[in-house]
Amino acid sequence: MRRSCLPKCRFGRIMGWLQILLGGLVIIVSISSLFKFYSAGFFWRNEDICRHFYGVRNEYEGFDIKALSDRVGEVLNKLDSLQEKLESAVQQMEKNKDVFHATNITKLEFKKYLEEEVIRPLYSAHISLRLIRLPFPEGIRNSTMKEEPLINTFVIEEIRKYITPKESRIGKINIFGTERIYNTIGHACVLYKKELEEYMNYDIGSYCDDDWNLAQKLMFNGCDPLPRRRCLTRASQVYQKPYPINESLWKLPDDRNVRWSNYQCRNFQCLMSNNTKRGYLKCVGCFEMEKEKLKWMIKNSSLPVDFLISEILAIKPGEIRIGLDYGVGTGTFAARMRENNVTVVSTALNLGAPFNEMIALRGLVPLYITLNQRLPFFDNVMDLIHTAGFLDGWIDLLLLDFILFDWDRVLRPGGLLWIDRFFCNKKDLDDFMYMFLQLRYKKHKWAITPKSKDEVYFSAVLEKPPRAI
Repeated sequence: MRRSCLPKCRFGRIMGWLQILLGGLVIIVSISSLFKFYSAGFFWRNEDICRHFYGVRNEYEGFDIKALSDRVGEVLNKLDSLQEKLESAVQQMEKNKDVFHATNITKLEFKKYLEEEVIRPLYSAHISLRLIRLPFPEGIRNSTMKEEPLINTFVIEEIRKYITPKESRIGKINIFGTERIYNTIGHACVLYKKELEEYMNYDIGSYCDDDWNLAQKLMFNGCDPLPRRRCLTRASQVYQKPYPINESLWKLPDDRNVRWSNYQCRNFQCLMSNNTKRGYLKCVGCFEMEKEKLKWMIKNSSLPVDFLISEILAIKPGEIRIGLDYGVGTGTFAARMRENNVTVVSTALNLGAPFNEMIALRGLVPLYITLNQRLPFFDNVMDLIHTAGFLDGWIDLLLLDFILFDWDRVLRPGGLLWIDRFFCNKKDLDDFMYMFLQLRYKKHKWAITPKSKDEVYFSAVLEKPPRAI
């Protein structure tokens, strides 16, 4: 009997130990799984996990909550301001009720007060709330974008209409291969919201305010490009027919063809260099045609940095046909090049004087552009880029780097870069030399000469090398 029990007892023990081992393994696996779940955050409130496992989507993902909050805050501020103003008016009436009883306020005055102090602020706050654009849960049309860019940043209706993308009327992809056309504004426009809304606050189809100086201020501060406007540009009320091209190049234009309201001067004679109240500092003497005629034609000094147009054109005979003059001036360089059958576009900013109007009235092409903006030309199209009197030692090196590479993009292989009388401090010369030499252009002319004790002039004519790939 004992012999027959031994095998059975031995088998039972083995099974018992096996169950213990399997149980222990289950406990270890369970503890390990619980630890992983804990590490993953399953025992905490986690919206991402819930959305992942239960298909719950965040409707506000990609939505500009800050802009929405700013607009609501703006409306609340308007309502608070209105409430304070009305309470102050009531308290003032209570203090002076004896005088108020003796005063006969007309219905017209009371109506004007209600319109200006009550109705308009309430209407503005009402419109601000109505214009808040809420997110689209399914995205906008075929995209996953929850809202139109910047739509809740501005309140003025014209800005909102401008930045809202425009779809094809036939519901198909347009000729540019896109579903929508996005009108562009400079990214810094959101920092100058008040000024931009003032600029865009007009009656559609009526005359624009004479506010080009406000527009230029916005451009300088990075709100560039500006939005288009749907109002009529003002012009001089006594505008005269411009002079014919054989006269206009070297003759001061008619004073009546310029709007002078935003300048210190009121005529071209006032802009002469001998007038200390002319209103501008750059390009002094640019409006004196007799002096302008001598530029780039004869050397007025013995300085080696003064190059003549004839010398530059001789470097590439017959190859210089179109170019860009990047600087501040009245178009004299373009006028001289035109006499040599070269078409030159001149950049211009109205820095205290009507430089754009002057260039156009001479029969030349002004390009109203700031340093902030990429040149509106395609790659490898210009034969010549000339710069004088604008990019000097004040400019930030990183900004200059971007500008130089943009010039390189526009300049064709074999095209010429003419740096004309660039000046800087002596201690900064090496830094600027590196900037100009980094593109590995071929040197045709190169000259450095003292300007003063601490400053130097630098001029060069460089040729863009071929970069065939």
